[in-house]
Amino acid sequence: MNERDHKAGDHLANERTFLAWIRTSISIIVFGFVVAKFGITLREFLRFSGSAKQESGLSLGMGIAFMAMGVFMAVVALFRYRTTQQRLDAGDFKPAKTVIVFLGIITALFGLILAVYLALTAGSI
Repeated sequence: MNERDHKAGDHLANERTFLAWIRTSISIIVFGFVVAKFGITLREFLRFSGSAKQESGLSLGMGIAFMAMGVFMAVVALFRYRTTQQRLDAGDFKPAKTVIVFLGIITALFGLILAVYLALTAGSI
């Protein structure tokens, strides 16, 4: 294999990684939409059923936060893709460290917040 083949393979791997990030961000956006829509639906159901307990609207905020996180991840993915592309062209590739750790921690925090929310609201359904 010559250097040109390695370079093409590196660029294709970069594109596959970018597409994986985009799929993940789309999934998070859709998940946020589902969480927000569920909160709206639950609030309407409780209103029509005459239930005295009112939903706080927290799921709408959480859904919007998940959607914003998905958009943020897509922007980070695009930035990372372009940076990697430029570094591969220059022969100066450096793997992502800070971005990966940051997004991992943010994702874990969102999961924890969602788990706490579910535990707190499980009795109201």
